[in-house]
Amino acid sequence: MPRLADRIVALVVLGLGAVTAVAAPDPASVTRQYATLAQAMYEDALVTARTLRAAVGALADDPSAATLRAARAAWIAARAPYQQTEGFRFGNPVVDAWEGRVNAWPLDEGLIDYVAPGRAGSADANPYHVANVIAHPTLRLGGRTVDAATISPALLRDTLHELDGVEANVATGYHAIEFLLWGQDLHGTGPGAGERPYTDFDTSACTNGNCARRVAYLIAASDLLVGDLEEMVAAWAPGGEARRVVVDDAYAGVTAILRGLGSLSYGELAGERIKLGLMLHDPEEEHDCFSDNTHNAHYHDQLGIVGLYLGRYVRVDGSLVEGPGLSDLVAARDPTLDAEIRRAMSATLDRMQVMKGLADRREMSYDQMIGEGNEVGNTVVREVVDALVAQARLLERAMAPLGISSLAFEGSDSLDSPSAVFK
Repeated sequence: MPRLADRIVALVVLGLGAVTAVAAPDPASVTRQYATLAQAMYEDALVTARTLRAAVGALADDPSAATLRAARAAWIAARAPYQQTEGFRFGNPVVDAWEGRVNAWPLDEGLIDYVAPGRAGSADANPYHVANVIAHPTLRLGGRTVDAATISPALLRDTLHELDGVEANVATGYHAIEFLLWGQDLHGTGPGAGERPYTDFDTSACTNGNCARRVAYLIAASDLLVGDLEEMVAAWAPGGEARRVVVDDAYAGVTAILRGLGSLSYGELAGERIKLGLMLHDPEEEHDCFSDNTHNAHYHDQLGIVGLYLGRYVRVDGSLVEGPGLSDLVAARDPTLDAEIRRAMSATLDRMQVMKGLADRREMSYDQMIGEGNEVGNTVVREVVDALVAQARLLERAMAPLGISSLAFEGSDSLDSPSAVFK
Protein backbone atom coordinates (compact mmCIF):
# COMPACT_ATOMS: atom_id res chain seq x y z
CA MET A 1 0.00 0.00 0.00
CA PRO A 2 1.48 3.44 -0.89
CA ARG A 3 2.45 5.71 1.95
CA LEU A 4 -0.02 8.47 2.81
CA ALA A 5 2.55 11.13 1.85
CA ASP A 6 2.96 9.54 -1.60
CA ARG A 7 -0.82 9.35 -2.04
CA ILE A 8 -1.18 13.01 -1.11
CA VAL A 9 1.33 14.06 -3.75
CA ALA A 10 -0.20 11.75 -6.35
CA LEU A 11 -3.72 13.08 -5.80
CA VAL A 12 -2.59 16.68 -6.07
CA VAL A 13 -0.33 16.17 -9.07
CA LEU A 14 -3.05 14.29 -10.96
CA GLY A 15 -4.79 17.64 -11.25
CA LEU A 16 -1.84 19.10 -13.18
CA GLY A 17 -2.62 17.22 -16.41
CA ALA A 18 -3.56 18.99 -19.62
CA VAL A 19 -7.06 20.40 -19.90
CA THR A 20 -9.29 21.77 -22.61
CA ALA A 21 -11.74 24.64 -22.56
CA VAL A 22 -14.48 24.19 -19.96
CA ALA A 23 -17.53 26.10 -18.86
CA ALA A 24 -16.58 28.91 -16.51
CA PRO A 25 -17.53 28.23 -12.90
CA ASP A 26 -19.18 30.92 -10.85
CA PRO A 27 -16.33 32.97 -9.31
CA ALA A 28 -18.25 32.87 -6.02
CA SER A 29 -18.02 29.06 -6.03
CA VAL A 30 -14.23 29.36 -6.44
CA THR A 31 -13.89 31.71 -3.48
CA ARG A 32 -16.17 29.48 -1.36
CA GLN A 33 -13.96 26.50 -2.18
CA TYR A 34 -10.87 28.57 -1.36
CA ALA A 35 -12.32 29.32 2.08
CA THR A 36 -13.22 25.64 2.54
CA LEU A 37 -9.64 24.68 1.72
CA ALA A 38 -8.36 27.24 4.21
CA GLN A 39 -10.53 25.82 6.98
CA ALA A 40 -9.39 22.26 6.19
CA MET A 41 -5.71 23.17 5.98
CA TYR A 42 -5.68 25.16 9.21
CA GLU A 43 -7.64 22.40 10.94
CA ASP A 44 -4.89 19.95 9.96
CA ALA A 45 -2.24 22.39 11.15
CA LEU A 46 -4.12 22.58 14.46
CA VAL A 47 -4.44 18.78 14.78
CA THR A 48 -0.70 18.32 14.25
CA ALA A 49 0.13 21.21 16.60
CA ARG A 50 -1.90 19.51 19.32
CA THR A 51 0.08 16.33 18.69
CA LEU A 52 3.25 18.41 19.02
CA ARG A 53 1.98 19.87 22.30
CA ALA A 54 1.37 16.35 23.62
CA ALA A 55 4.88 15.30 22.60
CA VAL A 56 6.33 18.37 24.32
CA GLY A 57 4.39 17.42 27.45
CA ALA A 58 5.83 13.91 27.32
CA LEU A 59 9.34 15.36 26.99
CA ALA A 60 8.74 17.60 29.98
CA ASP A 61 7.37 14.73 32.09
CA ASP A 62 10.08 12.23 31.17
CA PRO A 63 13.13 13.79 29.49
CA SER A 64 15.03 11.22 27.45
CA ALA A 65 16.62 10.81 24.05
CA ALA A 66 13.43 9.01 22.94
CA THR A 67 10.97 11.69 24.06
CA LEU A 68 13.14 14.41 22.51
CA ARG A 69 13.21 12.49 19.21
CA ALA A 70 9.43 12.11 19.37
CA ALA A 71 8.94 15.84 19.99
CA ARG A 72 11.21 16.68 17.07
CA ALA A 73 9.33 14.25 14.81
CA ALA A 74 6.04 15.83 15.88
CA TRP A 75 7.40 19.29 15.04
CA ILE A 76 8.45 18.17 11.55
CA ALA A 77 5.06 16.53 10.99
CA ALA A 78 3.30 19.73 12.09
CA ARG A 79 5.19 21.79 9.54
CA ALA A 80 3.80 19.90 6.53
CA PRO A 81 0.16 21.05 6.74
CA TYR A 82 1.07 24.50 8.01
CA GLN A 83 3.45 25.20 5.10
CA GLN A 84 0.66 24.36 2.66
CA THR A 85 -1.38 27.24 4.13
CA GLU A 86 1.16 29.89 3.20
CA GLY A 87 -0.59 30.63 -0.08
CA PHE A 88 -3.26 32.37 2.02
CA ARG A 89 -0.73 35.05 2.92
CA PHE A 90 -0.27 38.34 1.05
CA GLY A 91 -3.89 38.55 -0.04
CA ASN A 92 -5.85 38.06 3.16
CA PRO A 93 -5.46 40.81 5.80
CA VAL A 94 -6.64 38.54 8.62
CA VAL A 95 -3.89 36.03 7.82
CA ASP A 96 -1.22 38.68 7.29
CA ALA A 97 -1.93 40.33 10.66
CA TRP A 98 -1.69 36.93 12.37
CA GLU A 99 1.12 35.13 10.53
CA GLY A 100 4.01 36.78 12.38
CA ARG A 101 2.96 35.09 15.61
CA VAL A 102 3.42 31.59 14.22
CA ASN A 103 6.05 31.63 11.48
CA ALA A 104 8.25 34.71 11.92
CA TRP A 105 11.91 34.15 11.04
CA PRO A 106 14.85 34.51 11.15
CA LEU A 107 15.19 34.95 14.89
CA ASP A 108 17.89 36.08 17.29
CA GLU A 109 17.81 32.93 19.39
CA GLY A 110 19.88 34.58 22.13
CA LEU A 111 16.72 36.42 23.17
CA ILE A 112 15.35 33.05 24.28
CA ASP A 113 18.20 30.87 25.54
CA TYR A 114 21.96 30.33 25.63
CA VAL A 115 23.92 30.49 22.40
CA ALA A 116 27.45 29.48 21.48
CA PRO A 117 30.15 32.13 21.99
CA GLY A 118 30.39 34.32 18.92
CA ARG A 119 27.25 32.81 17.41
CA ALA A 120 24.68 35.40 18.50
CA GLY A 121 23.13 38.19 16.48
CA SER A 122 24.39 41.75 16.33
CA ALA A 123 24.02 44.19 19.22
CA ASP A 124 23.91 47.03 16.69
CA ALA A 125 20.85 45.53 15.03
CA ASN A 126 19.21 44.22 18.19
CA PRO A 127 20.12 45.28 21.74
CA TYR A 128 18.35 42.18 23.09
CA HIS A 129 20.20 39.64 20.95
CA VAL A 130 21.55 37.89 24.07
CA ALA A 131 18.85 38.81 26.61
CA ASN A 132 18.36 35.08 27.35
CA VAL A 133 15.03 35.17 29.17
CA ILE A 134 15.40 31.53 30.19
CA ALA A 135 18.46 32.42 32.27
CA HIS A 136 17.12 35.69 33.71
CA PRO A 137 14.05 35.88 35.96
CA THR A 138 14.45 39.66 35.83
CA LEU A 139 15.14 41.48 32.57
CA ARG A 140 16.20 45.01 31.74
CA LEU A 141 14.34 45.89 28.58
CA GLY A 142 14.43 49.36 27.11
CA GLY A 143 15.31 51.04 30.40
CA ARG A 144 12.62 49.21 32.34
CA THR A 145 12.76 46.18 34.60
CA VAL A 146 10.54 43.26 33.62
CA ASP A 147 9.55 40.49 36.00
CA ALA A 148 10.16 37.26 34.07
CA ALA A 149 10.12 34.96 37.08
CA THR A 150 7.17 33.10 35.56
CA ILE A 151 7.58 32.17 31.93
CA SER A 152 4.04 32.38 30.64
CA PRO A 153 2.30 32.74 27.27
CA ALA A 154 1.59 36.37 28.18
CA LEU A 155 5.29 37.10 28.78
CA LEU A 156 6.22 35.61 25.41
CA ARG A 157 3.44 37.22 23.41
CA ASP A 158 2.93 40.59 25.08
CA THR A 159 6.47 41.44 26.23
CA LEU A 160 9.09 39.59 24.22
CA HIS A 161 7.70 38.93 20.76
CA GLU A 162 8.98 41.61 18.34
CA LEU A 163 10.26 43.53 21.36
CA ASP A 164 10.74 47.23 20.59
CA GLY A 165 9.65 46.60 17.02
CA VAL A 166 12.70 44.47 16.18
CA GLU A 167 11.50 41.69 13.88
CA ALA A 168 14.38 39.39 14.89
CA ASN A 169 12.96 39.25 18.43
CA VAL A 170 10.89 36.19 17.65
CA ALA A 171 9.65 34.71 20.90
CA THR A 172 6.73 32.58 19.69
CA GLY A 173 5.74 30.24 16.90
CA TYR A 174 7.18 27.25 15.10
CA HIS A 175 10.74 28.56 14.94
CA ALA A 176 11.00 29.42 18.62
CA ILE A 177 9.86 25.87 19.37
CA GLU A 178 12.27 24.52 16.76
CA PHE A 179 15.19 26.31 18.41
CA LEU A 180 14.28 24.91 21.80
CA LEU A 181 14.01 21.35 20.47
CA TRP A 182 17.20 21.36 18.38
CA GLY A 183 19.36 24.23 19.61
CA GLN A 184 21.66 26.12 17.27
CA ASP A 185 22.99 24.39 14.18
CA LEU A 186 26.70 25.07 14.61
CA HIS A 187 27.77 23.12 11.51
CA GLY A 188 27.51 26.02 9.08
CA THR A 189 27.22 24.61 5.57
CA GLY A 190 28.61 21.27 6.70
CA PRO A 191 26.55 18.17 7.54
CA GLY A 192 24.55 18.17 10.76
CA ALA A 193 21.66 20.01 12.42
CA GLY A 194 21.19 21.32 15.96
CA GLU A 195 22.31 18.96 18.70
CA ARG A 196 20.61 20.10 21.90
CA PRO A 197 20.81 17.28 24.47
CA TYR A 198 17.64 16.00 26.15
CA THR A 199 19.27 16.79 29.46
CA ASP A 200 18.62 20.48 28.74
CA PHE A 201 15.06 19.62 29.79
CA ASP A 202 15.97 17.30 32.68
CA THR A 203 15.52 19.14 35.99
CA SER A 204 17.23 16.35 37.93
CA ALA A 205 20.32 16.06 35.70
CA CYS A 206 20.29 19.50 34.09
CA THR A 207 22.79 20.58 31.47
CA ASN A 208 23.38 24.23 30.52
CA GLY A 209 21.34 25.48 33.47
CA ASN A 210 17.76 26.68 33.94
CA CYS A 211 16.13 23.45 32.78
CA ALA A 212 12.82 24.09 34.55
CA ARG A 213 12.54 27.49 32.88
CA ARG A 214 13.46 25.97 29.51
CA VAL A 215 10.65 23.44 29.91
CA ALA A 216 8.27 26.23 30.92
CA TYR A 217 9.20 28.23 27.81
CA LEU A 218 8.71 25.24 25.52
CA ILE A 219 5.29 24.50 27.00
CA ALA A 220 4.19 28.15 26.86
CA ALA A 221 5.27 28.50 23.21
CA SER A 222 3.50 25.26 22.28
CA ASP A 223 0.30 26.37 24.03
CA LEU A 224 0.42 29.66 22.15
CA LEU A 225 0.84 27.86 18.83
CA VAL A 226 -2.24 25.74 19.48
CA GLY A 227 -4.23 28.80 20.52
CA ASP A 228 -3.16 30.79 17.47
CA LEU A 229 -4.18 27.99 15.12
CA GLU A 230 -7.53 27.65 16.89
CA GLU A 231 -8.06 31.33 16.15
CA MET A 232 -7.30 30.88 12.45
CA VAL A 233 -9.56 27.84 12.12
CA ALA A 234 -12.39 29.93 13.55
CA ALA A 235 -11.57 32.79 11.16
CA TRP A 236 -12.13 30.49 8.14
CA ALA A 237 -15.12 28.59 9.52
CA PRO A 238 -18.62 29.58 8.30
CA GLY A 239 -19.28 33.10 9.58
CA GLY A 240 -15.59 33.69 10.35
CA GLU A 241 -13.97 37.01 9.51
CA ALA A 242 -11.45 35.70 6.96
CA ARG A 243 -14.09 33.64 5.16
CA ARG A 244 -16.53 36.56 4.97
CA VAL A 245 -13.94 38.80 3.29
CA VAL A 246 -13.38 36.45 0.34
CA VAL A 247 -16.92 35.10 -0.13
CA ASP A 248 -18.80 38.39 0.20
CA ASP A 249 -16.93 39.93 -2.75
CA ALA A 250 -16.01 37.34 -5.37
CA TYR A 251 -13.80 39.75 -7.36
CA ALA A 252 -11.81 40.64 -4.23
CA GLY A 253 -11.63 36.95 -3.34
CA VAL A 254 -10.26 35.91 -6.74
CA THR A 255 -7.75 38.76 -6.54
CA ALA A 256 -6.66 37.56 -3.09
CA ILE A 257 -6.09 34.04 -4.42
CA LEU A 258 -3.91 35.23 -7.30
CA ARG A 259 -1.98 37.73 -5.17
CA GLY A 260 -1.22 35.09 -2.55
CA LEU A 261 -0.03 32.46 -5.00
CA GLY A 262 2.06 34.90 -7.03
CA SER A 263 3.63 36.62 -4.04
CA LEU A 264 4.53 33.37 -2.32
CA SER A 265 5.99 31.99 -5.55
CA TYR A 266 8.02 35.10 -6.39
CA GLY A 267 9.11 37.50 -3.69
CA GLU A 268 8.76 35.29 -0.62
CA LEU A 269 9.79 31.78 -1.67
CA ALA A 270 11.96 32.30 -4.76
CA GLY A 271 13.46 35.52 -3.38
CA GLU A 272 13.62 35.97 0.38
CA ARG A 273 13.70 32.31 1.39
CA ILE A 274 15.81 30.77 -1.34
CA LYS A 275 17.78 33.07 -3.65
CA LEU A 276 18.91 35.42 -0.86
CA GLY A 277 20.48 32.56 1.09
CA LEU A 278 22.02 31.18 -2.09
CA MET A 279 23.55 34.55 -3.00
CA LEU A 280 25.01 34.96 0.49
CA HIS A 281 25.81 31.26 0.93
CA ASP A 282 24.49 31.80 4.43
CA PRO A 283 22.84 29.00 6.44
CA GLU A 284 21.37 31.66 8.74
CA GLU A 285 19.04 32.46 5.84
CA GLU A 286 17.73 28.89 5.86
CA HIS A 287 14.03 28.78 6.77
CA ASP A 288 14.04 25.77 9.15
CA CYS A 289 17.66 26.32 10.09
CA PHE A 290 17.88 24.51 13.44
CA SER A 291 16.30 21.25 12.29
CA ASP A 292 17.59 21.09 8.70
CA ASN A 293 13.97 20.69 7.58
CA THR A 294 14.08 23.48 4.99
CA HIS A 295 13.79 21.16 2.00
CA ASN A 296 10.44 19.97 3.34
CA ALA A 297 9.28 23.49 4.15
CA HIS A 298 9.89 24.70 0.59
CA TYR A 299 8.40 21.56 -0.93
CA HIS A 300 5.17 21.83 1.05
CA ASP A 301 4.89 25.52 0.18
CA GLN A 302 4.84 24.51 -3.48
CA LEU A 303 2.43 21.65 -2.82
CA GLY A 304 0.11 24.19 -1.22
CA ILE A 305 0.42 26.56 -4.18
CA VAL A 306 -0.56 23.75 -6.54
CA GLY A 307 -3.49 22.72 -4.37
CA LEU A 308 -4.86 26.24 -4.06
CA TYR A 309 -4.61 26.80 -7.80
CA LEU A 310 -6.45 23.55 -8.50
CA GLY A 311 -8.97 23.83 -5.66
CA ARG A 312 -7.95 20.58 -3.97
CA TYR A 313 -6.26 19.49 -0.75
CA VAL A 314 -5.50 16.05 0.67
CA ARG A 315 -5.99 16.10 4.41
CA VAL A 316 -3.65 14.44 6.88
CA ASP A 317 -6.19 11.61 7.25
CA GLY A 318 -6.00 10.96 3.49
CA SER A 319 -9.41 12.39 2.57
CA LEU A 320 -9.67 14.68 -0.46
CA VAL A 321 -11.24 18.15 -0.36
CA GLU A 322 -11.95 19.12 -3.96
CA GLY A 323 -13.95 21.77 -5.79
CA PRO A 324 -13.67 24.58 -8.35
CA GLY A 325 -10.34 26.36 -8.30
CA LEU A 326 -8.63 29.33 -9.88
CA SER A 327 -7.47 26.94 -12.61
CA ASP A 328 -11.07 26.42 -13.70
CA LEU A 329 -11.62 30.16 -14.08
CA VAL A 330 -8.44 30.60 -16.12
CA ALA A 331 -9.14 27.51 -18.26
CA ALA A 332 -12.60 28.77 -19.19
CA ARG A 333 -11.14 32.01 -20.57
CA ASP A 334 -7.66 30.95 -21.73
CA PRO A 335 -7.14 27.17 -21.72
CA THR A 336 -3.67 27.51 -23.24
CA LEU A 337 -2.49 29.72 -20.39
CA ASP A 338 -4.00 27.40 -17.79
CA ALA A 339 -2.16 24.47 -19.35
CA GLU A 340 1.08 26.50 -19.26
CA ILE A 341 0.56 27.33 -15.57
CA ARG A 342 -0.11 23.69 -14.75
CA ARG A 343 3.02 22.56 -16.60
CA ALA A 344 5.09 25.22 -14.85
CA MET A 345 3.76 24.17 -11.44
CA SER A 346 4.53 20.54 -12.23
CA ALA A 347 8.07 21.50 -13.30
CA THR A 348 8.57 23.44 -10.05
CA LEU A 349 7.34 20.50 -8.01
CA ASP A 350 9.75 18.22 -9.89
CA ARG A 351 12.69 20.50 -9.14
CA MET A 352 11.60 20.74 -5.52
CA GLN A 353 11.51 16.94 -5.44
CA VAL A 354 15.13 16.77 -6.61
CA MET A 355 16.11 19.09 -3.75
CA LYS A 356 13.98 17.18 -1.25
CA GLY A 357 15.30 13.83 -2.43
CA LEU A 358 18.92 14.84 -1.84
CA ALA A 359 18.10 15.83 1.72
CA ASP A 360 15.77 12.91 2.46
CA ARG A 361 18.43 10.45 1.32
CA ARG A 362 20.93 12.30 3.53
CA GLU A 363 23.17 12.94 0.57
CA MET A 364 23.12 16.72 1.03
CA SER A 365 21.12 18.91 3.42
CA TYR A 366 19.69 22.21 2.24
CA ASP A 367 22.28 24.31 4.08
CA GLN A 368 24.99 22.32 2.32
CA MET A 369 23.29 22.90 -1.04
CA ILE A 370 23.58 26.68 -0.66
CA GLY A 371 27.18 26.53 0.58
CA GLU A 372 29.86 28.45 -1.30
CA GLY A 373 31.68 26.29 -3.83
CA ASN A 374 29.05 23.55 -3.88
CA GLU A 375 28.34 23.66 -7.62
CA VAL A 376 25.98 20.67 -7.62
CA GLY A 377 23.92 21.92 -4.68
CA ASN A 378 23.89 25.52 -5.89
CA THR A 379 22.59 24.35 -9.28
CA VAL A 380 19.78 22.32 -7.69
CA VAL A 381 18.65 25.32 -5.63
CA ARG A 382 19.07 27.78 -8.52
CA GLU A 383 16.82 25.62 -10.70
CA VAL A 384 14.15 25.75 -8.00
CA VAL A 385 14.37 29.55 -7.99
CA ASP A 386 14.15 29.71 -11.78
CA ALA A 387 11.09 27.44 -11.80
CA LEU A 388 9.33 29.50 -9.14
CA VAL A 389 10.01 32.72 -11.05
CA ALA A 390 8.68 31.21 -14.29
CA GLN A 391 5.60 30.01 -12.42
CA ALA A 392 5.02 33.48 -10.98
CA ARG A 393 5.36 35.14 -14.39
CA LEU A 394 2.63 32.89 -15.76
CA LEU A 395 0.39 33.59 -12.78
CA GLU A 396 0.91 37.27 -13.50
CA ARG A 397 -0.44 36.72 -17.02
CA ALA A 398 -3.62 35.26 -15.50
CA MET A 399 -4.70 38.76 -14.46
CA ALA A 400 -6.17 39.48 -17.90
CA PRO A 401 -8.43 36.42 -18.27
CA LEU A 402 -9.51 36.81 -14.65
CA GLY A 403 -10.50 40.43 -15.26
CA ILE A 404 -8.06 41.80 -12.68
CA SER A 405 -7.01 45.28 -13.72
CA SER A 406 -4.10 45.94 -11.35
CA LEU A 407 -2.12 43.64 -9.09
CA ALA A 408 1.48 43.59 -7.87
CA PHE A 409 3.15 40.53 -6.39
CA GLU A 410 5.56 40.83 -3.47
CA GLY A 411 9.13 41.42 -4.64
CA SER A 412 12.63 40.77 -3.31
CA ASP A 413 15.91 42.60 -3.80
CA SER A 414 17.55 39.25 -4.48
CA LEU A 415 15.44 39.01 -7.65
CA ASP A 416 14.69 42.64 -8.53
CA SER A 417 17.91 44.41 -7.51
CA PRO A 418 20.62 41.85 -6.68
CA SER A 419 23.35 44.45 -6.22
CA ALA A 420 21.38 45.95 -3.33
CA VAL A 421 21.77 42.72 -1.36
CA PHE A 422 25.47 43.38 -0.84
CA LYS A 423 25.20 47.04 0.15
